[in-house]
Amino acid sequence: MKAAVLNAFGSPLDIQTLPDPLPGAGSVIVDIVAAGVTSYAANVFNGSRNYQLDPPVAPGAGGIGRVRATGPDSTRLRLGEWVYCEPTIRSRDALTDPDTILQGWTYRTPAARPLHAFYHHGSFAEQMLLPTENATPLGDIRPDEAGRWTALGRLLVPYGGLLAGDLQAGETVVVSGASGGFGGAGVAVALAMGAGRVVATGRNLAALEDIAARLGPRVRPVRMAGDEAADRARIVEAADGPVDMVLDFLPREASASQVMAAATAVRHGGRIVLMGGLRGAAGDLPLNYNWLMHNDVTVRGKWMYERDAIPRMIRLIRAGLVDLGQFEMAEFPLDEANAAVAHAAANAGPRQLTVLRPDR
Repeated sequence: MKAAVLNAFGSPLDIQTLPDPLPGAGSVIVDIVAAGVTSYAANVFNGSRNYQLDPPVAPGAGGIGRVRATGPDSTRLRLGEWVYCEPTIRSRDALTDPDTILQGWTYRTPAARPLHAFYHHGSFAEQMLLPTENATPLGDIRPDEAGRWTALGRLLVPYGGLLAGDLQAGETVVVSGASGGFGGAGVAVALAMGAGRVVATGRNLAALEDIAARLGPRVRPVRMAGDEAADRARIVEAADGPVDMVLDFLPREASASQVMAAATAVRHGGRIVLMGGLRGAAGDLPLNYNWLMHNDVTVRGKWMYERDAIPRMIRLIRAGLVDLGQFEMAEFPLDEANAAVAHAAANAGPRQLTVLRPDR
Protein backbone atom coordinates (compact mmCIF):
# COMPACT_ATOMS: atom_id res chain seq x y z
CA MET A 1 0.00 0.00 0.00
CA LYS A 2 1.01 3.62 -0.52
CA ALA A 3 1.31 5.82 2.56
CA ALA A 4 2.57 9.23 3.70
CA VAL A 5 5.29 8.30 6.21
CA LEU A 6 6.88 10.37 8.96
CA ASN A 7 10.42 8.97 9.09
CA ALA A 8 11.68 11.35 11.78
CA PHE A 9 10.37 14.35 13.68
CA GLY A 10 11.15 17.50 11.72
CA SER A 11 11.20 15.69 8.37
CA PRO A 12 8.52 16.13 5.70
CA LEU A 13 6.13 13.29 5.07
CA ASP A 14 7.51 10.86 2.50
CA ILE A 15 5.29 8.94 0.09
CA GLN A 16 6.35 5.30 0.37
CA THR A 17 5.11 1.80 -0.32
CA LEU A 18 4.50 -0.20 2.85
CA PRO A 19 3.46 -3.85 3.23
CA ASP A 20 -0.28 -4.38 3.11
CA PRO A 21 -1.70 -5.11 6.58
CA LEU A 22 -3.02 -8.59 7.28
CA PRO A 23 -6.25 -9.25 9.20
CA GLY A 24 -6.38 -11.47 12.25
CA ALA A 25 -8.75 -12.30 15.06
CA GLY A 26 -10.22 -9.15 16.54
CA SER A 27 -9.16 -6.87 13.71
CA VAL A 28 -10.36 -5.43 10.43
CA ILE A 29 -8.69 -3.85 7.40
CA VAL A 30 -10.24 -0.76 5.86
CA ASP A 31 -9.51 0.90 2.52
CA ILE A 32 -9.12 4.54 3.57
CA VAL A 33 -10.99 6.99 1.36
CA ALA A 34 -10.65 10.19 3.42
CA ALA A 35 -8.64 11.28 6.46
CA GLY A 36 -8.90 14.55 8.34
CA VAL A 37 -5.79 16.69 8.85
CA THR A 38 -5.75 18.66 12.09
CA SER A 39 -4.62 22.28 12.21
CA TYR A 40 -1.80 21.34 14.59
CA ALA A 41 -0.52 18.34 12.61
CA ALA A 42 2.60 20.28 11.60
CA ASN A 43 3.48 20.74 15.29
CA VAL A 44 3.02 17.03 15.94
CA PHE A 45 5.29 16.15 13.03
CA ASN A 46 8.03 18.66 13.90
CA GLY A 47 8.11 17.37 17.47
CA SER A 48 7.13 20.62 19.19
CA ARG A 49 3.99 19.04 20.68
CA ASN A 50 6.06 16.28 22.26
CA TYR A 51 3.56 13.61 21.25
CA GLN A 52 4.56 10.03 21.96
CA LEU A 53 4.85 8.69 18.42
CA ASP A 54 7.50 6.28 17.17
CA PRO A 55 8.70 6.96 13.60
CA PRO A 56 8.74 5.66 10.99
CA VAL A 57 4.96 5.76 10.99
CA ALA A 58 2.10 6.65 8.67
CA PRO A 59 0.27 9.16 10.91
CA GLY A 60 -3.37 10.19 10.85
CA ALA A 61 -5.98 9.93 13.61
CA GLY A 62 -9.17 8.40 12.27
CA GLY A 63 -10.67 8.26 8.82
CA ILE A 64 -13.50 7.20 6.55
CA GLY A 65 -13.27 4.09 4.41
CA ARG A 66 -14.70 0.78 3.28
CA VAL A 67 -14.17 -2.62 4.85
CA ARG A 68 -11.59 -4.62 2.89
CA ALA A 69 -11.22 -7.68 5.13
CA THR A 70 -12.33 -8.88 8.56
CA GLY A 71 -11.04 -11.35 11.11
CA PRO A 72 -12.72 -14.72 11.70
CA ASP A 73 -14.57 -13.42 14.76
CA SER A 74 -16.35 -10.56 12.99
CA THR A 75 -20.10 -11.19 12.78
CA ARG A 76 -21.69 -7.99 11.45
CA LEU A 77 -19.28 -5.99 9.26
CA ARG A 78 -19.71 -6.53 5.53
CA LEU A 79 -17.03 -6.24 2.87
CA GLY A 80 -17.32 -2.88 1.13
CA GLU A 81 -19.32 -1.33 3.99
CA TRP A 82 -18.63 2.34 4.78
CA VAL A 83 -17.17 2.80 8.28
CA TYR A 84 -15.67 5.43 10.53
CA CYS A 85 -12.23 4.37 11.76
CA GLU A 86 -12.17 5.36 15.42
CA PRO A 87 -8.60 6.24 16.51
CA THR A 88 -9.04 5.71 20.28
CA ILE A 89 -7.75 2.21 21.00
CA ARG A 90 -8.03 0.86 24.55
CA SER A 91 -6.23 -2.19 25.88
CA ARG A 92 -8.49 -5.22 26.35
CA ASP A 93 -6.81 -6.59 29.47
CA ALA A 94 -7.53 -3.70 31.86
CA LEU A 95 -11.24 -3.00 31.76
CA THR A 96 -11.42 -0.40 34.54
CA ASP A 97 -8.11 1.35 33.78
CA PRO A 98 -7.20 0.64 30.14
CA ASP A 99 -4.03 1.82 28.48
CA THR A 100 -4.93 4.03 25.54
CA ILE A 101 -3.52 5.28 22.26
CA LEU A 102 -4.72 7.43 19.41
CA GLN A 103 -3.78 5.27 16.45
CA GLY A 104 -1.23 6.94 14.19
CA TRP A 105 -1.06 9.91 16.53
CA THR A 106 0.16 9.27 20.09
CA TYR A 107 0.33 6.80 22.96
CA ARG A 108 -0.46 8.29 26.33
CA THR A 109 1.82 6.27 28.63
CA PRO A 110 4.78 3.87 28.24
CA ALA A 111 2.44 1.01 29.17
CA ALA A 112 0.42 1.73 26.02
CA ARG A 113 3.43 1.43 23.73
CA PRO A 114 2.70 -2.20 22.70
CA LEU A 115 -0.67 -1.04 21.35
CA HIS A 116 1.12 1.65 19.35
CA ALA A 117 3.61 -0.91 18.03
CA PHE A 118 0.88 -3.28 16.84
CA TYR A 119 -1.75 -0.80 15.59
CA HIS A 120 1.04 1.42 14.37
CA HIS A 121 0.02 3.12 11.15
CA GLY A 122 -2.80 5.62 10.93
CA SER A 123 -5.06 6.89 8.18
CA PHE A 124 -2.54 8.70 5.94
CA ALA A 125 -2.39 5.46 3.96
CA GLU A 126 -4.40 3.47 1.44
CA GLN A 127 -5.18 0.77 4.02
CA MET A 128 -5.48 0.65 7.79
CA LEU A 129 -5.51 -2.19 10.31
CA LEU A 130 -7.65 -1.49 13.38
CA PRO A 131 -9.53 -3.38 16.10
CA THR A 132 -12.90 -4.67 14.94
CA GLU A 133 -14.75 -2.58 17.54
CA ASN A 134 -13.11 0.57 16.15
CA ALA A 135 -14.89 0.29 12.78
CA THR A 136 -18.33 1.88 13.12
CA PRO A 137 -20.78 1.52 10.21
CA LEU A 138 -21.92 4.80 8.63
CA GLY A 139 -24.62 3.57 6.29
CA ASP A 140 -24.51 4.33 2.59
CA ILE A 141 -22.67 7.45 1.46
CA ARG A 142 -21.35 8.63 -1.89
CA PRO A 143 -17.54 8.57 -2.35
CA ASP A 144 -17.56 12.34 -2.90
CA GLU A 145 -19.18 12.75 0.55
CA ALA A 146 -16.44 10.86 2.39
CA GLY A 147 -14.39 13.99 3.06
CA ARG A 148 -17.24 15.71 4.88
CA TRP A 149 -17.75 12.66 7.08
CA THR A 150 -14.22 13.11 8.46
CA ALA A 151 -15.84 15.92 10.49
CA LEU A 152 -16.92 13.11 12.83
CA GLY A 153 -13.47 13.35 14.40
CA ARG A 154 -14.10 17.05 15.09
CA LEU A 155 -17.68 16.63 16.34
CA LEU A 156 -17.22 13.60 18.57
CA VAL A 157 -14.76 15.22 20.98
CA PRO A 158 -17.14 17.98 22.19
CA TYR A 159 -20.02 15.51 22.06
CA GLY A 160 -18.12 13.38 24.55
CA GLY A 161 -17.74 16.40 26.82
CA LEU A 162 -21.38 17.41 26.58
CA LEU A 163 -22.50 13.86 27.36
CA ALA A 164 -20.10 13.74 30.31
CA GLY A 165 -21.61 17.00 31.56
CA ASP A 166 -25.14 15.63 31.13
CA LEU A 167 -26.34 18.56 29.03
CA GLN A 168 -30.14 18.71 29.09
CA ALA A 169 -32.51 20.25 26.54
CA GLY A 170 -33.20 23.90 27.27
CA GLU A 171 -30.06 24.46 29.35
CA THR A 172 -27.51 27.23 28.84
CA VAL A 173 -23.95 26.13 28.13
CA VAL A 174 -20.77 28.17 27.75
CA VAL A 175 -18.31 26.87 25.16
CA SER A 176 -14.92 28.36 26.02
CA GLY A 177 -12.59 28.50 23.03
CA ALA A 178 -15.47 28.43 20.54
CA SER A 179 -13.40 30.07 17.79
CA GLY A 180 -11.26 26.92 17.54
CA GLY A 181 -12.00 23.70 15.72
CA PHE A 182 -13.29 21.58 18.61
CA GLY A 183 -14.96 24.53 20.34
CA GLY A 184 -16.77 25.64 17.20
CA ALA A 185 -17.98 22.09 16.65
CA GLY A 186 -19.08 22.04 20.29
CA VAL A 187 -21.45 24.95 19.66
CA ALA A 188 -23.16 23.07 16.82
CA VAL A 189 -23.37 19.84 18.82
CA ALA A 190 -24.82 21.58 21.89
CA LEU A 191 -27.56 23.07 19.71
CA ALA A 192 -28.27 19.66 18.20
CA MET A 193 -28.67 18.26 21.72
CA GLY A 194 -31.28 20.91 22.49
CA ALA A 195 -29.34 23.58 24.38
CA GLY A 196 -31.57 26.59 24.91
CA ARG A 197 -28.64 28.97 24.64
CA VAL A 198 -24.94 28.62 23.85
CA VAL A 199 -22.58 31.39 24.98
CA ALA A 200 -19.66 31.10 22.57
CA THR A 201 -16.51 32.70 24.00
CA GLY A 202 -13.07 33.36 22.59
CA ARG A 203 -10.70 36.11 21.52
CA ASN A 204 -11.62 36.16 17.82
CA LEU A 205 -14.88 38.12 17.77
CA ALA A 206 -15.25 37.88 13.98
CA ALA A 207 -15.14 34.07 14.15
CA LEU A 208 -17.62 34.02 17.03
CA GLU A 209 -20.03 36.33 15.22
CA ASP A 210 -19.78 34.13 12.12
CA ILE A 211 -20.77 31.10 14.21
CA ALA A 212 -23.76 32.99 15.60
CA ALA A 213 -24.83 34.19 12.14
CA ARG A 214 -24.71 30.65 10.77
CA LEU A 215 -26.22 28.75 13.69
CA GLY A 216 -28.92 31.16 14.79
CA PRO A 217 -30.12 33.32 17.68
CA ARG A 218 -29.58 30.70 20.38
CA VAL A 219 -25.83 31.43 20.03
CA ARG A 220 -24.51 34.45 21.93
CA PRO A 221 -20.91 35.44 21.02
CA VAL A 222 -18.77 36.94 23.79
CA ARG A 223 -15.23 38.16 23.23
CA MET A 224 -12.81 37.49 26.07
CA ALA A 225 -10.64 40.54 26.87
CA GLY A 226 -8.41 39.02 29.57
CA ASP A 227 -9.98 40.65 32.64
CA GLU A 228 -11.47 37.76 34.62
CA ALA A 229 -14.18 39.71 36.44
CA ALA A 230 -15.23 41.69 33.36
CA ASP A 231 -15.22 38.57 31.17
CA ARG A 232 -17.38 36.72 33.69
CA ALA A 233 -19.82 39.64 33.78
CA ARG A 234 -20.13 39.55 29.98
CA ILE A 235 -20.82 35.81 30.08
CA VAL A 236 -23.54 36.17 32.70
CA GLU A 237 -25.09 39.06 30.75
CA ALA A 238 -25.15 37.04 27.52
CA ALA A 239 -26.65 34.08 29.39
CA ASP A 240 -29.24 36.21 31.20
CA GLY A 241 -27.94 34.82 34.48
CA PRO A 242 -25.74 32.00 35.80
CA VAL A 243 -25.12 29.18 33.35
CA ASP A 244 -25.88 25.48 33.69
CA MET A 245 -22.69 24.10 32.21
CA VAL A 246 -19.25 25.08 30.89
CA LEU A 247 -17.44 23.10 28.19
CA ASP A 248 -13.82 24.26 28.13
CA PHE A 249 -11.67 23.91 25.01
CA LEU A 250 -9.13 26.66 25.71
CA PRO A 251 -5.76 26.02 24.04
CA ARG A 252 -2.29 25.65 25.53
CA GLU A 253 -1.68 29.37 25.13
CA ALA A 254 -4.62 30.33 27.38
CA SER A 255 -4.43 31.22 31.08
CA ALA A 256 -6.12 29.89 34.19
CA SER A 257 -7.99 33.20 34.57
CA GLN A 258 -9.69 32.57 31.20
CA VAL A 259 -10.94 29.22 32.47
CA MET A 260 -12.07 30.75 35.75
CA ALA A 261 -14.07 33.53 34.08
CA ALA A 262 -16.47 30.92 32.71
CA ALA A 263 -16.19 28.35 35.50
CA THR A 264 -17.28 30.79 38.19
CA ALA A 265 -20.31 31.84 36.11
CA VAL A 266 -22.08 28.51 36.73
CA ARG A 267 -25.22 28.30 38.84
CA HIS A 268 -25.78 26.31 42.00
CA GLY A 269 -25.54 22.70 40.88
CA GLY A 270 -23.71 23.66 37.69
CA ARG A 271 -21.16 21.52 35.84
CA ILE A 272 -17.72 22.31 34.44
CA VAL A 273 -16.14 19.95 31.88
CA LEU A 274 -12.46 20.48 31.04
CA MET A 275 -11.23 19.24 27.63
CA GLY A 276 -8.71 21.91 26.67
CA GLY A 277 -4.96 22.08 26.49
CA LEU A 278 -3.70 24.21 29.40
CA ARG A 279 -0.25 23.14 30.55
CA GLY A 280 2.12 23.86 33.42
CA ALA A 281 1.23 26.60 35.89
CA ALA A 282 -1.55 27.80 33.54
CA GLY A 283 -3.38 24.58 34.31
CA ASP A 284 -3.47 25.15 38.08
CA LEU A 285 -7.01 26.39 38.67
CA PRO A 286 -7.70 28.36 41.86
CA LEU A 287 -11.09 26.76 42.50
CA ASN A 288 -12.26 27.49 46.04
CA TYR A 289 -13.15 24.46 48.15
CA ASN A 290 -15.98 26.26 49.98
CA TRP A 291 -17.42 27.65 46.75
CA LEU A 292 -17.45 24.22 45.12
CA MET A 293 -18.99 22.52 48.14
CA HIS A 294 -21.64 25.08 49.04
CA ASN A 295 -22.71 25.58 45.42
CA ASP A 296 -22.78 21.84 44.65
CA VAL A 297 -20.62 22.38 41.54
CA THR A 298 -19.24 19.42 39.60
CA VAL A 299 -15.83 19.73 37.92
CA ARG A 300 -14.86 16.97 35.53
CA GLY A 301 -12.00 16.34 33.16
CA LYS A 302 -12.86 14.45 29.98
CA TRP A 303 -10.54 13.02 27.34
CA MET A 304 -12.17 12.05 24.04
CA TYR A 305 -15.51 10.18 24.32
CA GLU A 306 -17.08 6.83 25.04
CA ARG A 307 -17.49 4.41 22.15
CA ASP A 308 -21.29 4.56 22.13
CA ALA A 309 -21.05 8.27 21.28
CA ILE A 310 -20.04 7.36 17.72
CA PRO A 311 -23.30 5.73 16.51
CA ARG A 312 -25.26 8.37 18.44
CA MET A 313 -23.46 11.18 16.61
CA ILE A 314 -24.03 9.41 13.29
CA ARG A 315 -27.74 9.38 14.08
CA LEU A 316 -27.69 13.12 14.86
CA ILE A 317 -26.12 13.75 11.46
CA ARG A 318 -28.52 11.41 9.65
CA ALA A 319 -31.45 13.18 11.34
CA GLY A 320 -30.25 16.55 10.04
CA LEU A 321 -29.57 17.91 13.54
CA VAL A 322 -25.88 18.35 12.72
CA ASP A 323 -25.15 19.69 9.24
CA LEU A 324 -21.88 18.53 7.69
CA GLY A 325 -22.39 21.23 5.07
CA GLN A 326 -21.34 23.84 7.64
CA PHE A 327 -17.69 23.00 6.98
CA GLU A 328 -15.54 24.58 4.26
CA MET A 329 -13.58 21.64 2.89
CA ALA A 330 -10.28 21.44 1.02
CA GLU A 331 -9.20 18.00 -0.26
CA PHE A 332 -5.71 16.81 -1.24
CA PRO A 333 -4.53 13.55 -2.85
CA LEU A 334 -2.15 11.39 -0.83
CA ASP A 335 0.85 12.53 -2.90
CA GLU A 336 0.23 16.08 -1.64
CA ALA A 337 0.20 15.18 2.05
CA ASN A 338 2.71 17.90 2.97
CA ALA A 339 0.62 20.52 1.18
CA ALA A 340 -2.42 19.30 3.14
CA VAL A 341 -0.54 19.69 6.44
CA ALA A 342 0.53 23.24 5.51
CA HIS A 343 -3.00 24.13 4.40
CA ALA A 344 -4.49 22.86 7.67
CA ALA A 345 -2.06 24.99 9.69
CA ALA A 346 -2.83 28.12 7.65
CA ASN A 347 -6.59 27.56 7.72
CA ALA A 348 -7.38 26.72 11.34
CA GLY A 349 -10.83 27.60 12.59
CA PRO A 350 -14.28 26.29 13.38
CA ARG A 351 -15.42 25.96 9.75
CA GLN A 352 -12.25 24.78 8.02
CA LEU A 353 -11.85 21.11 7.20
CA THR A 354 -8.68 19.81 5.53
CA VAL A 355 -8.93 16.30 4.11
CA LEU A 356 -6.39 13.87 2.69
CA ARG A 357 -7.75 11.48 0.05
CA PRO A 358 -5.68 8.27 -0.12
CA ASP A 359 -8.08 7.02 -2.80
CA ARG A 360 -6.79 9.64 -5.24
